[in-house]
Amino acid sequence: MTNSLRDSFICLCSIGVLAFAGCSSDDETVQTNTNSTDTAGVNSTDVDSIDTTQPFVLGDLTEPFDAPTLEELRDSTEWIDKPVVDVYELMTDRKENEPALLSAGEALALRNNTPEDNDKIVSGLGTLPVDGEVDYSASWTRHTAGDIKSTNPLMASSTAEFDVGGLINLSLFSFDWNFTPYANTDTVVSWQTSSDGLMDMVIMRDDLTWSDGTRITAHDIEYSYQVIMTSAIPIPAVRSGTDQLKGVKAYDDHTVVFFHNEPLATNVWNTFFPFIPKHKFIDTISDDPTLASSPAHVELDLNPVTAGAYTISKRERGQEIVLKRRDSYHTVNGEQVRRKPHFETVRFKIIENPNTALLSMKKGDLEEMMLTPEQWKSQTNDDEFYKFNTKSYALEWVYYYFGWNFRSPFFKDKRVRQAMGYAFNHQELLEKHRFGMDEASTGIFHRTSPWAPKVALEAYQQDLDKAEELLAEAGWEDTDNDGILDNIVEFDNDFDGTPEGKTRRPFEFTILTSNRPDRIAICTLLQENLDQIGIRCNVKPVEFTTLQATMREHKFHAVFAGWGTGADPDTSENLWTTKAIDNGRNYGCYSNPEIDKLFEQGKRELELEERRKVYQKIHLTLWEDQPYTWLYFRNAYYGFNKSLRGYNYSPRGPYNYGPGESTIFKPAAMQ
Repeated sequence: MTNSLRDSFICLCSIGVLAFAGCSSDDETVQTNTNSTDTAGVNSTDVDSIDTTQPFVLGDLTEPFDAPTLEELRDSTEWIDKPVVDVYELMTDRKENEPALLSAGEALALRNNTPEDNDKIVSGLGTLPVDGEVDYSASWTRHTAGDIKSTNPLMASSTAEFDVGGLINLSLFSFDWNFTPYANTDTVVSWQTSSDGLMDMVIMRDDLTWSDGTRITAHDIEYSYQVIMTSAIPIPAVRSGTDQLKGVKAYDDHTVVFFHNEPLATNVWNTFFPFIPKHKFIDTISDDPTLASSPAHVELDLNPVTAGAYTISKRERGQEIVLKRRDSYHTVNGEQVRRKPHFETVRFKIIENPNTALLSMKKGDLEEMMLTPEQWKSQTNDDEFYKFNTKSYALEWVYYYFGWNFRSPFFKDKRVRQAMGYAFNHQELLEKHRFGMDEASTGIFHRTSPWAPKVALEAYQQDLDKAEELLAEAGWEDTDNDGILDNIVEFDNDFDGTPEGKTRRPFEFTILTSNRPDRIAICTLLQENLDQIGIRCNVKPVEFTTLQATMREHKFHAVFAGWGTGADPDTSENLWTTKAIDNGRNYGCYSNPEIDKLFEQGKRELELEERRKVYQKIHLTLWEDQPYTWLYFRNAYYGFNKSLRGYNYSPRGPYNYGPGESTIFKPAAMQ
């Protein structure tokens, strides 16, 4: 799992752009509204938790307010123009100032054996196409480690759903590789913010249509906000951040105003919610708030009405998802009004096992995939790989961790959580399991992030004596001489079948992980390390959807997972605040009033340097509390078919930012 935009949403923006805090290409997690990225998706508990005895009230989570008239807004408000950007052109300008170190042909002739080789390959293959160079009839076969559970952008949670959603959905806003937000020229004519910071006014383009031919209007935006803010609808991920808005009002087909409660530094990110076609849901949603159970919603999920550049032409469960370019997206009344996407067909092949995926890539059947460090080091250096492919890497702010559930009696004590950090062999992890290609993680922000502490923290190193000392202080001793530590602990829930109340228990717990060999191996290393100090750790691999469902229900002791970065540091609020336990992605139920206060302070601090200090303190406080044992930051290692050009990296990898994948193409004539 990996992080996101708000826990993981600022979601589906322009083609190939996710505004979530932390999307990633394998089974990691994303946060929302510009948030972090998570491996899980919407699960059955969201549906099961709905109280069907209560009447359905659209937008019942909003507070009514008297919105001014449009005339009042225009006559009595001072408006400040904000950027409306063609981020593709922004990347073009950047490339003009970054001369390629090699031609594409020269880069493809290289083998990536050194950092210098990598720089040349990234530079040579990151160039953008010139006129007439793109093969617009081309197809692109991409890899995804998991299937999508829903095509509805409001239900998106997994990286697979974000990747597919980024092509079939549309957004008013996005952000570039520096996480600078902007309005999209594809959808927006103008964007203005009131001088008091309490309103954002967007004028939408009038040439936007849904795939069924219905016009996309500001009323779709207002309606989607009302849906998101309906308690009966199980979409806590996308609601995070959106719920900080005071309201959203469509004044006509093209004018929509976002109202804020306060002038916060995070206001712009709260407008990044996805939208759905009002005309397809307005008559069905009250009968099926799950958005997934009724025949009408099942049909909409199978054959969604899309706003983006692609539609779904085929969806075979567990096998593949095929997207076709939608001509009515880029051409209206015979005139091209938006950039034509470079691929006619984008095919997502669902292959859970990375070794199976690599075999497919070596055959030329798969044209892109994220490589594991082992694959990079030992399985992609031969003629078989380089016959069809090349590879490159770049820094990515994605961290992995062991997460401890505070509802488990084993991990409530900070000393125990700190002992986990000392018990684990971090050096063996980095050298043997990550092949020396990643760096140790020392908290939620990478050392190169502007939000990281100015003085680098020292990563945990294995110290079994220190671990045993901390455990003894916390009351864990082997009182019955059976080789397993035990203690009197109190169960205040029954998530593992243990009755509530105090009882002496051996220190034996289960850690969950997705069903991948590399993830299982890391958890097995933890198991071996803990066995040395009298703790029994059982490793339980599960399917990704099961993993996420269990995490959302908080019914686990420990988990191995990961988060990608959000576009704004406030997106991590969805992971760490008390309110995010039931309404976010605080799966481990961590609660610290100081952290809650700091996140509130961070979003209200408008001066950049002072705001940085707030998030640096959050980083340091979490490091002290150790709700996670932070393990490593994973770089982005990718294999690409030699036919592909135009891929560029950001701290979120090659896709989940603007312009992301929209610059990737196949040349009409191979170089």
